[in-house]
Amino acid sequence: MKARIDLNSRYVLSGVLLVCCLTSAYSQDKSLFKVRQQQASNTAQRADAKSAILSNDFKKTEITRDFISEGVAVADLNKDGKMDIVAGYYWFEAPNWTRHEMAPSRVYDPRKEYSDSFLNLGMDVNQDGWDDVVIIDFPGKPGFWFENPKKAAGEWKKHILADSVGIANESPGFIDIDGDGRLDILCGDKDKKQIVWLKPPVKPGEMEWQRFALSKENVPGTDIFSHGIGYGDVNKDGFNDVVVREGWYEGTTDKKAGNWVFHPANLGENCSHMQILDVNGDGKNDVVSASAHALGIWWHEQIVDEQGQINFKTHLMSNTTAQTHSSIMADLNGDGRKDYITGKRFLAHHGRDPGDSDPGILLWFEFTPGKEPYYKEHIIDNDSGAGLNITVHDMNGDKKPDIVIANKNGVFLFENKMKK
Repeated sequence: MKARIDLNSRYVLSGVLLVCCLTSAYSQDKSLFKVRQQQASNTAQRADAKSAILSNDFKKTEITRDFISEGVAVADLNKDGKMDIVAGYYWFEAPNWTRHEMAPSRVYDPRKEYSDSFLNLGMDVNQDGWDDVVIIDFPGKPGFWFENPKKAAGEWKKHILADSVGIANESPGFIDIDGDGRLDILCGDKDKKQIVWLKPPVKPGEMEWQRFALSKENVPGTDIFSHGIGYGDVNKDGFNDVVVREGWYEGTTDKKAGNWVFHPANLGENCSHMQILDVNGDGKNDVVSASAHALGIWWHEQIVDEQGQINFKTHLMSNTTAQTHSSIMADLNGDGRKDYITGKRFLAHHGRDPGDSDPGILLWFEFTPGKEPYYKEHIIDNDSGAGLNITVHDMNGDKKPDIVIANKNGVFLFENKMKK
């Protein structure tokens, strides 16, 4: 495969980016030394991944063992009625997972490099009837989308999102912010340090995404390499709010005014996608998060004091694996309640952190509100993990959600075999 830049130059660039990533990401709250110290002290507490009991509820298919992306998506790119798998600049054609290239790319070295693809999304951006591919690049760089050429040998044209907005945080969310049935991108704007959302084109044939601000400028959770963001109704007033590690932005009816009020609160350590739900069944919405680079999966219990102020009490759910750098909610077992899915970002920092090269565990939690400890952990696999985003979709038409992941271990499909 053709390399787009000289390999040695890529290694130098990767090294520079690695130093920037580590320094900026951890300086928000604690030093890298303290994070590593915490990881080392907790190593003995982790479950032995190799001997972990797997659930046997999923059929694993290895799409490729190449490191080509840490983002993943599904879409019917050739309009044959079957969902294909997208990982970075490549797509794998169902049902035999034949590999195709959308733009010149290559296989990356998982112990020396990052890819050019951190998160992926499949959607018909310009509404021409053909699914396109959205790619979130390295933190701080603008996202972009590849336009489906509608024929096998056509050129996938690259379009930059929303006037080159640099997407600051490492776990932006693919969320329908305005309720129009199309997924938007919730993220931080690197330059203005503002919580924003990027809206795809509205009318068929349009190509441009729009940028709308939710918060004021220079606010928490918007630094380059910021970890943790989520969307849901924290205070149960009927309007969705935005949560970050440092607190939450109170939502209003106006999702374009840039004036959502920030409420400081302690929502734990650097984390991946933050999920908002009532974990213990007390009628108040809590927050579930997982450590992006250290150790821990937590639920943050909402506590309301006598003055009516909202804060959170953190409870450890699991220390089975470290570096759970992505999460998603889906009803895997068909009980009508969404479950929490996460997994290890294998070699997140190329093997330089304690636990970095531990086996790649993929796991999910079912919630049991009203019955302590309010959750139950299930391990799906110990040789895959997850990357920067996880995709859930019914891939085989059995009306059960399946799981697709991509990371430095490769690209994998897990077909859901659970009986309702």
